[in-house]
Amino acid sequence: MRPAAAMARVSHLLLLLRCGRLASLQTPLFGSPYNVRFTSASAARGFCSNGISDLRDRILLLSENPASVVTEGKEALRSAVSALADQLLALPDGQDLAALLDSVSFAALLLCSPTGFASVELLSRLKSRPLLALQVFNCRKKLADAGIPMLPEEYSKAITLAGRTKNVGLAAELFSDAIDAGLRNACLYNALMSAYMYSGLTKKAVSVFEDLKQDFNCKPTIVTYNILLSVFGRSLLVDHMETVLQAIDDSDLSYTITTYNTAIAAYVTAWKWDKMERMYQSMVEGPIKPDADTLLLMLRGYAYSSNLEKMEKTYDQMKEMINNRQTTLIRTMIYAYTKSCHPDRVRKVEALMKLIPGDEYRHCLNVHLIRMYAQEGLTEAMEGQISEAFQHNTVVTTVGVMRSIISSYFKSNAVDRLAGFIRQAENAGWRLCRSLYHCKMVMYGQQNRLEEMYGVLDEMENFRFGRTRKTFFILYKGYSNIGRRLEAETVIGMMWKHGYGNPEDACVS
Repeated sequence: MRPAAAMARVSHLLLLLRCGRLASLQTPLFGSPYNVRFTSASAARGFCSNGISDLRDRILLLSENPASVVTEGKEALRSAVSALADQLLALPDGQDLAALLDSVSFAALLLCSPTGFASVELLSRLKSRPLLALQVFNCRKKLADAGIPMLPEEYSKAITLAGRTKNVGLAAELFSDAIDAGLRNACLYNALMSAYMYSGLTKKAVSVFEDLKQDFNCKPTIVTYNILLSVFGRSLLVDHMETVLQAIDDSDLSYTITTYNTAIAAYVTAWKWDKMERMYQSMVEGPIKPDADTLLLMLRGYAYSSNLEKMEKTYDQMKEMINNRQTTLIRTMIYAYTKSCHPDRVRKVEALMKLIPGDEYRHCLNVHLIRMYAQEGLTEAMEGQISEAFQHNTVVTTVGVMRSIISSYFKSNAVDRLAGFIRQAENAGWRLCRSLYHCKMVMYGQQNRLEEMYGVLDEMENFRFGRTRKTFFILYKGYSNIGRRLEAETVIGMMWKHGYGNPEDACVS
């Protein structure tokens, strides 16, 4: 749309509003403007001329009597904004928005009361596509010169959207534009602080807070302090966060649910379990009660701290919500069980595993399950998890997991299965350790498979595991236990040659 034409159209709309003549533009297809309801079908007509025309008519209906919208038609206005948002979200990336916004009388929509509601609501509904929302904001700014002044809240939304795209330069520029236009408001500072926070720029976020404190036209709100809490919490600066909490206590502001949840989240992240619990108890005893987000945070904290009793109690309160959509939290609970000594942990883990989609693989969870089944002596289940790890090219790098696997095979006296696992682990690049080969030697010796026992030495050399006192001691015991004195004495000579002394001085650990 040409700028001159757009200006002419906006001026015409303003003139009609002043003269009360917008009714002449209406097409009353829906009866009362306050009973307007939009369906997905109407949103789907966004690209056809009839759909755009219908939406334009509805917007003009809402513009007839702005004052009445405040008290009776706010929901209708919200529906109109929702329909426009659906049409905008359906547009492909990079398409010019001016023609669509003009065709639906965007300027008339902005003039609906309460002032600024439509613009802020529209930007909120477009937050899933922040770049698109910023394009709409730019179109909105062009209308400011036509007599539709900007509000701080609109700039605040735009700054937040710029922060979501990690474009802190744009966020700072929009903030400066708003200040230069005389729109000083705490919400602008809050938005810029959030933009810096999401980009990890802690110092800049704190600097904006300091600027707000020096601004005589506005002062920090509880939202400001909540953002500051989040800034410090994300950076694990617990002492600074607690200073902010004290500042709130010393002010005339009151905690909100966001204040509590942000502090609890920070304590969970920093593994400050006692402080997490105290903050939660202060909620329970105070006027603001824990919500679903609070309980989910506490459940995560209890899982991380291996407080299984409280974890299970909290889970029982939130079971339906967690089972339906909190897969990450379910995995966290599984980790807690696998790291514990809970007598019924296998059953509980397997019950939780059923809640995770079958096509959702996590290598960390796979490794935890390998170790748990190994520790429980469930060799077949352990091998099933090992096979899955090989299929997904998961590489185990932890010696503790490898030793748990060794122990499982040793307890079940399954030397051939251990040998097969070692070959696969060697090929897959898993963390090898000398204990793998020592265990195989011991088990071969117990079964009098002495040639295979001795052959393990070559395997060790292939992976640069030198012979230690324990290696020779295992050989000595293998030969001496069945009376092979000549081989046993040869091993003694090898031990003296390497400076290890008599085999009686060695011990197997």
